[in-house]
Amino acid sequence: MEKRSELYRGKAKTVYETDDSSRLVLEFRNDTSAFDGEKVEQLTDKGMVNNRFNHFIMTKLEEAGIPTQLDKLLSDKESLVKKLDMIPVECVVRNVAAGSLVKRLGVKEGTDLNPPTFEFFLKNDALHDPMVNEYHIQAFGWASKDQIEQMKVLTFKVNSVLKALFEEAGLILVDYKLEFGEFDGQIMLGDEFTPDGCRLWDAETREKLDKDRFRQGLGGVVEAYREVANRLGVEFPD
Repeated sequence: MEKRSELYRGKAKTVYETDDSSRLVLEFRNDTSAFDGEKVEQLTDKGMVNNRFNHFIMTKLEEAGIPTQLDKLLSDKESLVKKLDMIPVECVVRNVAAGSLVKRLGVKEGTDLNPPTFEFFLKNDALHDPMVNEYHIQAFGWASKDQIEQMKVLTFKVNSVLKALFEEAGLILVDYKLEFGEFDGQIMLGDEFTPDGCRLWDAETREKLDKDRFRQGLGGVVEAYREVANRLGVEFPD
């Protein structure tokens, strides 16, 4: 598989075309950003940690019957993935109140949510990723009714699999966002699942072990990511 020209450069990842029109190379960089790119830093080894973390999680999801974009690891920072026709909507599940939910609704951080909440957000940095509903998604043609239902089903299946996985590691899966796309007529999970896109707390101390450490200036961002990965059994190069 030959990596070719850069197709897209995001805040923390770069996507490259390959000599196979159905495959892309996903590169995880050391860049870390928050607040729609207003705060940006380079954190040593973050790209490597996130690449291997993502590979571990996606493999677990595939084993549970959830189709994902990932094909295989290529290097410490690169993975080979399927080229999806991405749906410009983020699916967010919250098991515990935190982040924007606390600000919007005035609820106490740490409140358990039973049942978990589900929200859609339009993936648009210029508009600060506004919340949307199923009517918006269908009216503007971002996804069909059937695609919406498939995304919801898969998102909650991810929740069941990963809540249990993190619980075994002494962690609380507070919330997370997922992106989906279509490949050969099938809806599948795309983008990534790393501590950049979810909230993870220690089950006993409720210490934050995710990107909130960067957002809130707590420090030890990559160290926290590594701790989560080590608890899960993610393998890193010597």
